[in-house]
Formats: sequence, C-alpha cells, structure tokens
Amino acid sequence: MSVITHERSLENFKEQFEYAIGHYTSHNKKISNYNNIIIGGLGGSGIGGRIARSYFINEMPVPVEVFSDYHVPAYAGERTLAILCSYSGNTEETLTMFGEAQDRGCDIIVMAAGGTLTDLAKKHELPLYTIALGYQPRMTLGFALSNLLLILGELIGKDMKGSLSQIQEEFSNPSKALERAKEMHACFKDQIANSFVIVTDAAYEAVGIRICQQIQENAKGESFVSVLPEANHNMIESYYQKRDHNFIFLNSGNNDRVTARFEFLHKLLSEKGNRIYQYPLTGSDLSSLFEVIHATDWLSIWASDDKNENNMEVGIIMDLKGYLAQKA
Repeated sequence: MSVITHERSLENFKEQFEYAIGHYTSHNKKISNYNNIIIGGLGGSGIGGRIARSYFINEMPVPVEVFSDYHVPAYAGERTLAILCSYSGNTEETLTMFGEAQDRGCDIIVMAAGGTLTDLAKKHELPLYTIALGYQPRMTLGFALSNLLLILGELIGKDMKGSLSQIQEEFSNPSKALERAKEMHACFKDQIANSFVIVTDAAYEAVGIRICQQIQENAKGESFVSVLPEANHNMIESYYQKRDHNFIFLNSGNNDRVTARFEFLHKLLSEKGNRIYQYPLTGSDLSSLFEVIHATDWLSIWASDDKNENNMEVGIIMDLKGYLAQKA
C-alpha cells in the first residue's frame, strides 16, 4: 500500500467528507441514555474530538470530555458513551482506554482504519466507523471530524449530512483557504523558523491546538496555543519586549469583550515589532473552522519545505515507540 503524501491529502481533501458521508451508518443511540460522553484519542486521532466537542458545546445537554491518556475518568460507567479513536487501531493508550471502558460497563463506539481496535469492535459487535487507509494519521481530520459530527449530531437528533455535504462542495474549489494560506506564508516566510504562537478565543481553541500539532509534526517547529481571555491574566506579562515568535490570531468575534482584548494585544505586540497574521473571521461556523484547518495545514507543509524538513517522517516519535516497546 502506497503512502499518500500530505500535498495529495490536501489537494483531495473533499474526498474525506465524501467517504465519511457515504460510509456512515446510524448507531441508533439517544442522548437521553447517557449522563456523559468521553472521547478518547491521541494526536491526529484525538484532535477531532476536541473540535467536535467545541462545535456542540451550546447544544449537547450532557458533558463531553476528551482524553488523550491511558485511562478513562473515575466517573465513567454504565451511563457513559465512550467514543474511542485510533487511525492505526494500535495506539497503546487508546487500547488501554478501551479495556477500562469495557470494565466500567460503558457503551462504546469505535473509529479506526484497522488494527487491534477494529478487531475488538468486530469481536464485541460494537458500532465501527472506518477511515480510508494510506494516509498519515495527522492528515485524516476530514474523516475523523466528519464521523464525530455525524455521531454526536445523531445523538441529539441533528442530521449533519447536509452541512458536511456543503463543506465537501466548498472544497471542490478551496481557493479561499489557499489564498489565506498564501497570505500567512508570505507574512512569515523570512522568519519561518521562529516558533509560532496561535492566539485564539474559546471557539477556536481546539483548532489552535490542531495548528500547533501540524507545525510541530510537519515543520518540526515549536508551536503554542494561547487562549483569551485567560492568557490576558498571565501570558500577556511576558510581552514587554519583542519575542522570537510568529503570531496567528483567531478570533471568532462571538464576544465583544474578548474582541477588545484581541485589539489591545494586537496593538501591544505590533508596537514591540512582532509579526502578526490576523486571520479574517466572521464567526465559528463549520465552513470557517474547516477553512482555517485547511489553510494552516498548507502553511505547515510550506514551512517544512522552507526549512528542508521531511514532513512525512516523524523520527523522534518512532524512536520513542521503539523505546517504549523495549520497556513493555
């Protein structure tokens, strides 16, 4: 099986929505059966849960939490829905969570492309949502997030297929996202090796984490997320001098007081000579979320090219996996 390049993943991004919509089958579960929902996953398999949780924050009547660890929380039990995600199906942390969720009597849904997790789902006749093979896990967010939006939407009686079909159509010609990507790249190209700070409001926090992950894995660069208003109570005190950072601002505009904080921070950083890209946003609808994700994915790929880094390889991560295998 040939491995799909990151560039091809992005050029054919609409195919991920098409696949998720076409392969989705109803789980026939209702939110009234649960006291809480936990989503388990690491890296590219976990970030979809954070974005989906944020998207449904004002509609979901029970708590939804995302865990990127070896354990489910103490409150997990028979009225917990556990959605466990692993592209390879062999992520050790997620497999441990699966065992614990079973022991606690949780209702379980699985999302994977193969591996042990898929085998366990089939063995125990659990709902299984598949992802196409051949991709790097960090480039499968279209599959994972679409599935999670469909799964969570069905729980509360909200059909997400129409919204996702519209996103699929938009990515038939992703010119807007590409234009934003080119603007960001031009803004930072001469200092692309600097660390990135992604400043967000609550609506874009999960997307900000995603951006950091892509810059870290693809471009081998340090990247951090800073969320307003919280960061105005601490991190802002570190900006008395110019910093060796590239700043990207993501403000949904959903809260006027938070917008005022963005304005103050932009003025402060600009006067110190910092480079800032203010992403033009007018909300936090699905179209905007996916546009930012797509544009910044391209930025991470172009940054890797500028730095002569191999964006397909994750050498240190593989070394860590080898080390952990020896410790097993």
